[in-house]
Amino acid sequence: MKSGKLTETIRIERATADINDAGTPTETWVRVAILRAERVDQTTEEFMRGFGASDEEVVVFRVRFLDRITNAQRLIWNRQPFNIRQVTPIGRRKGLELRCVRLPE
Repeated sequence: MKSGKLTETIRIERATADINDAGTPTETWVRVAILRAERVDQTTEEFMRGFGASDEEVVVFRVRFLDRITNAQRLIWNRQPFNIRQVTPIGRRKGLELRCVRLPE
């Protein structure tokens, strides 16, 4: 993985449950890592669903290997949250390919 191709900055976050002042559990996001990444692919597809048509934006990133990244986390890129759908290792601890879907606002 060439460092010159790692042109994007992404942030990996994980969810934690906290209790607010009213005693209600709330979900907050804690930063796991800030990484340099290569954007490999970015597509938008339209699907027909029960409630009508909806768009799904899929982005694939390559990053250097970090063993604590899972699909239970989310990714922030260009101030937009993305759900990590798939984490695929590249080689032997060389890198990771992250397939992400943009979360609705």
